[in-house]
Amino acid sequence: MSKLIKTDAGYSLWIQELKERYRLSQIKAAAQVNREMLRFYWSLGRDIVARDAENVYGSGFFKFFSQDLQHEIPDSKGFSPQNLYYMKKMYTLYCEANINFPQVVGNSKDIPDDIIFSIPWGHHRIIIDKFSDNTVTALFYVHKVVEEGWSRNVLKSFIETNLHLRQGKALTSFSRLLPAPDSDLAQELTKDPYIFDFTEMTEPYKERELKKALMSNISRFLLELGSGFAYVGEEYRLKVGHTEQFIDLLFYNVKLHAYCVIEVKTGTFDAGDIGQLGTYMTAVNHILKTRQDNPTIGLLICKDKDNVLAQYALESSSQPIGVAEFQLTKFIPDEFKSSLPSIEDIESGLK
Repeated sequence: MSKLIKTDAGYSLWIQELKERYRLSQIKAAAQVNREMLRFYWSLGRDIVARDAENVYGSGFFKFFSQDLQHEIPDSKGFSPQNLYYMKKMYTLYCEANINFPQVVGNSKDIPDDIIFSIPWGHHRIIIDKFSDNTVTALFYVHKVVEEGWSRNVLKSFIETNLHLRQGKALTSFSRLLPAPDSDLAQELTKDPYIFDFTEMTEPYKERELKKALMSNISRFLLELGSGFAYVGEEYRLKVGHTEQFIDLLFYNVKLHAYCVIEVKTGTFDAGDIGQLGTYMTAVNHILKTRQDNPTIGLLICKDKDNVLAQYALESSSQPIGVAEFQLTKFIPDEFKSSLPSIEDIESGLK
C-alpha cells in the first residue's frame, strides 16, 4: 500500500472507485461473452434441426459430431455430445414461441426475447431438463432468473416447489383497492401456498416457534416472499392511542414502495384475523407511511383456509389484503400424489 493511499483521502477514494468500475466492466464483459456463446449454441441447435442430422447421419451423430468439432476447434470446451444435444433441445424448446430471435451475427436490435441469451448455460440445462416440452413454463423461469439473479441451486429449489403454479395465486382484494398497475404487481408478488420447508419443522408446533424459525432463516424467508421485500422488524411495536400494538412481521417492498404487514397463523383461517390485520395496516399508514410511500398492503399466511369464507372476509374489508396458506413440506403436484405409496403399501413391502 503506497503512502498516498494512507495519507490522501481523495486518492484513496479514487482507487476504490476504479476498483469498482473495473469489477463492473468485468461483469459486463462476462455477460456479453455468455450472451454471444448462447447465440452460437442457439444457431448450432438450429442447424442440427434444419439438417435433420440425427436421421441423416444416424444414431451416433452426436458422438462423432462432437469429436469432429473438438478436432477442428481444439481449444473449445463446450462440444461434448451431451452439450450438443442440449443445444438442439434449447432450439426446439424456444423456436415455437411467438417471438423472432436475433441472428447470431449482425443484429444488435434490443428485443425482449434477447432475455433467452441472458442467463448462464447451466441454468438453461436445468430448465430444459424439466420443461423441454413446455415453452411457457420454461420462459417463466428464464424471466425469474434474470429478474431475481437466482443461482442454480435456488432455481432448482423453486422448480421443485412448482413456483409457476403458486405465483400470484393468493386470494386478495388488491384489484379492488389498489390502482393499476400497482394492483397487478402486488398480486404477482403473492404465492399460494408459501413453502416453509427450510424451517425443518414438523407438527406439533406453536405459532411462536414457527415465527422464530422463520426469523432464524430470514434470508430463505425473504427469498420465498419474493422480489423486493426488505425486513423491517419482528413483533414491531407501535404506540396506538393509549395502547401498544405489536405487528407479527413488518416488511417494506421496494418495488411497490409500500410497507407490508404479514401475519402468520398456525391454525385455520378465521374471518376475525382480517380485522386485526387491517387495524395494524391502518396504524402503519398513520404512523410510519410517508408521502413517498404507497398504501400499506397486508398478507395473512395461515395453515389452511376456506376460500369462500376468505373471499367474503376480504370483500368486507377496506384494506388491500392477501390470504394464502403455507406448507412445511415441499409442494407435491396432484398428478404425482396418486403415484406415491400408501402407508399400507409401505407396511406390506416391509413384511
